[in-house]
Amino acid sequence: MSVYTSVSDDEMRELLHRHYQIGEFESLQGIAQGITNSNFFLHTNQNTYVLTVFESLTQTQLPFYLALTQHLSANNVACPAPIAQKNGQLDTRVADKPACIVSKLSGCDTASPTVQQCFSTGAMLAKMHLVGATFPQKMDNPRHVAWWTESVAKLQPFLDEKDAQLLNQEIDFLAKNPDSHLPSGIIHADLFKDNVLLDGNQVSGFIDFYYACNGSFVYDLAIAINDWARQHNNTLNLELKQSFIDGYQSIRPLNSDELAYLNTAHRAGCVRFWVSRLLDFHFPATGELTFIKDPNVFRDLLLTFH
Repeated sequence: MSVYTSVSDDEMRELLHRHYQIGEFESLQGIAQGITNSNFFLHTNQNTYVLTVFESLTQTQLPFYLALTQHLSANNVACPAPIAQKNGQLDTRVADKPACIVSKLSGCDTASPTVQQCFSTGAMLAKMHLVGATFPQKMDNPRHVAWWTESVAKLQPFLDEKDAQLLNQEIDFLAKNPDSHLPSGIIHADLFKDNVLLDGNQVSGFIDFYYACNGSFVYDLAIAINDWARQHNNTLNLELKQSFIDGYQSIRPLNSDELAYLNTAHRAGCVRFWVSRLLDFHFPATGELTFIKDPNVFRDLLLTFH
């Protein structure tokens, strides 16, 4: 969502004129938040859309994510709908990189969710999991056991002894306690507060599906709770956590194995985002407007699950 790639007005004007039927180009406004892709508000004389230029996804990977959001949106999961070109293609190229244009949703994110907002978001996540079961395509999780195991070797020179020991021990624990036996399907895998738009206490949209993949549902739930219920001291607010779980279970009850694994899923979610933030911190991308988040948030949260 950071702006790494510059896009000229002339290029957008030409792209819209030749390939889209969404009105004439008026302006492009960079969105300076997040760390993964280049996002812009695209204003035409008909409406406002969101343009995403992908910094790491390839053109061949993109159709999966766009077909997924098209499927979810068509089945009443609140998320952006991809805007097709005149020829029906959902992806495009901008600044010689993979890109797409999607609908702009109403609402805004929150830094301090209420109990009811947690309940509503948990319920929508469960609905997404159920609707995703009818999506025919699959995507292996690119940031799971193999990835964080490989990443630790790259990060080792930058970690102090205590952090290195904790991370290696945790990765060893997760390797011995996999979630492969649990109910699984399409997961968002990055449902942080800034990836959910709210209209009051109701969810108006999940956004940024570009880590979506196949995985266990309880892992996805834990990733969300790790952010939605996390307090400033990097512990969980138990009321917010329970409300999120209650919302989820109002749509899709967790089975006994999932409930038993939840604490381990929280630990896995901490490792995933601790590692990714360490990589972003020590190997930052270059760009116009970038925002690198504190890696130690998830190290500290991880310790609370021991």
